[in-house]
Amino acid sequence: QVQLVESGGGLVQPGGSLRLSCAASGSAFSIYAVGWYRQAPGKQRELVAVMTSGGNTNYGDSVKGRFTISRDNAKNTVYLQMNSLKPEDTAVYYCNARFGITTSWGQGTQVTVSS
Repeated sequence: QVQLVESGGGLVQPGGSLRLSCAASGSAFSIYAVGWYRQAPGKQRELVAVMTSGGNTNYGDSVKGRFTISRDNAKNTVYLQMNSLKPEDTAVYYCNARFGITTSWGQGTQVTVSS
Protein backbone atom coordinates (compact mmCIF):
# COMPACT_ATOMS: atom_id res chain seq x y z
CA GLN A 1 0.00 0.00 0.00
CA VAL A 2 1.30 3.46 -0.86
CA GLN A 3 1.27 6.58 1.27
CA LEU A 4 0.23 9.81 -0.43
CA VAL A 5 1.06 13.44 0.34
CA GLU A 6 -0.56 16.28 -1.58
CA SER A 7 0.87 19.75 -2.07
CA GLY A 8 0.31 22.84 -4.19
CA GLY A 9 -3.02 24.08 -2.90
CA GLY A 10 -3.68 27.70 -2.03
CA LEU A 11 -5.64 30.82 -2.81
CA VAL A 12 -6.04 31.83 -6.44
CA GLN A 13 -8.18 34.37 -8.26
CA PRO A 14 -10.93 33.29 -10.66
CA GLY A 15 -9.44 32.49 -14.05
CA GLY A 16 -6.10 31.58 -12.52
CA SER A 17 -4.18 28.32 -12.47
CA LEU A 18 -2.72 25.95 -9.91
CA ARG A 19 -0.84 22.68 -10.13
CA LEU A 20 -1.35 20.11 -7.42
CA SER A 21 1.19 17.38 -6.75
CA CYS A 22 0.79 14.06 -4.99
CA ALA A 23 3.94 12.27 -3.90
CA ALA A 24 3.66 8.54 -3.27
CA SER A 25 5.91 6.41 -1.12
CA GLY A 26 6.08 2.67 -1.46
CA SER A 27 6.87 0.33 -4.26
CA ALA A 28 5.30 -0.49 -7.60
CA PHE A 29 3.59 2.88 -7.94
CA SER A 30 3.22 2.41 -11.68
CA ILE A 31 0.68 -0.41 -11.27
CA TYR A 32 -1.76 1.81 -9.39
CA ALA A 33 -4.64 3.70 -10.88
CA VAL A 34 -4.44 7.24 -9.53
CA GLY A 35 -6.92 10.03 -9.19
CA TRP A 36 -7.97 13.31 -7.71
CA TYR A 37 -11.22 13.87 -5.84
CA ARG A 38 -12.55 16.96 -4.10
CA GLN A 39 -14.96 17.80 -1.34
CA ALA A 40 -16.54 21.18 -0.79
CA PRO A 41 -18.18 22.14 2.52
CA GLY A 42 -21.56 20.47 2.89
CA LYS A 43 -21.11 18.38 -0.25
CA GLN A 44 -20.12 14.81 -1.01
CA ARG A 45 -16.66 13.94 -2.27
CA GLU A 46 -16.67 13.92 -6.06
CA LEU A 47 -14.45 12.67 -8.84
CA VAL A 48 -12.18 15.22 -10.46
CA ALA A 49 -9.91 13.07 -12.60
CA VAL A 50 -8.52 9.55 -12.73
CA MET A 51 -5.76 7.86 -14.70
CA THR A 52 -5.24 4.13 -15.07
CA SER A 53 -1.87 2.45 -14.93
CA GLY A 54 -2.02 2.36 -18.72
CA GLY A 55 -2.56 6.10 -19.01
CA ASN A 56 -6.28 6.22 -19.80
CA THR A 57 -8.03 9.19 -18.23
CA ASN A 58 -11.51 10.18 -17.14
CA TYR A 59 -12.69 13.56 -15.86
CA GLY A 60 -15.64 14.91 -13.97
CA ASP A 61 -18.00 16.86 -16.21
CA SER A 62 -17.43 20.12 -14.37
CA VAL A 63 -13.67 20.12 -15.01
CA LYS A 64 -13.42 18.72 -18.54
CA GLY A 65 -11.33 20.95 -20.75
CA ARG A 66 -9.90 22.87 -17.78
CA PHE A 67 -8.06 20.28 -15.66
CA THR A 68 -5.42 17.77 -16.71
CA ILE A 69 -4.18 14.78 -14.74
CA SER A 70 -0.71 13.38 -15.36
CA ARG A 71 1.76 11.08 -13.67
CA ASP A 72 5.51 10.62 -13.52
CA ASN A 73 6.16 7.06 -12.44
CA ALA A 74 9.90 7.68 -12.17
CA LYS A 75 9.16 10.29 -9.50
CA ASN A 76 6.20 8.43 -7.95
CA THR A 77 4.15 11.58 -8.42
CA VAL A 78 0.71 12.47 -9.75
CA TYR A 79 -0.17 15.97 -10.89
CA LEU A 80 -3.35 17.92 -11.44
CA GLN A 81 -3.02 21.00 -13.62
CA MET A 82 -5.99 23.27 -13.02
CA ASN A 83 -6.67 26.14 -15.40
CA SER A 84 -9.49 28.66 -15.73
CA LEU A 85 -10.37 28.15 -12.09
CA LYS A 86 -13.82 29.11 -10.87
CA PRO A 87 -15.12 29.87 -7.36
CA GLU A 88 -17.06 26.60 -7.51
CA ASP A 89 -13.75 24.74 -7.74
CA THR A 90 -13.10 25.69 -4.11
CA ALA A 91 -12.70 22.48 -2.13
CA VAL A 92 -10.27 20.18 -0.39
CA TYR A 93 -8.57 18.10 -3.06
CA TYR A 94 -7.58 14.53 -2.27
CA CYS A 95 -5.20 12.22 -4.06
CA ASN A 96 -6.13 8.55 -4.43
CA ALA A 97 -4.29 5.42 -5.53
CA ARG A 98 -5.99 2.07 -6.19
CA PHE A 99 -4.85 -1.43 -7.05
CA GLY A 100 -7.35 -4.23 -6.79
CA ILE A 101 -9.11 -3.85 -3.44
CA THR A 102 -6.29 -1.73 -2.04
CA THR A 103 -6.91 2.00 -1.91
CA SER A 104 -4.97 4.86 -0.34
CA TRP A 105 -5.89 8.49 0.28
CA GLY A 106 -3.82 11.54 0.99
CA GLN A 107 -4.63 14.05 3.71
CA GLY A 108 -5.96 16.63 1.28
CA THR A 109 -4.93 20.11 0.20
CA GLN A 110 -7.17 23.17 0.25
CA VAL A 111 -7.87 25.06 -2.97
CA THR A 112 -9.70 28.36 -2.65
CA VAL A 113 -10.76 30.35 -5.71
CA SER A 114 -11.75 33.85 -4.74
CA SER A 115 -11.15 37.46 -5.67
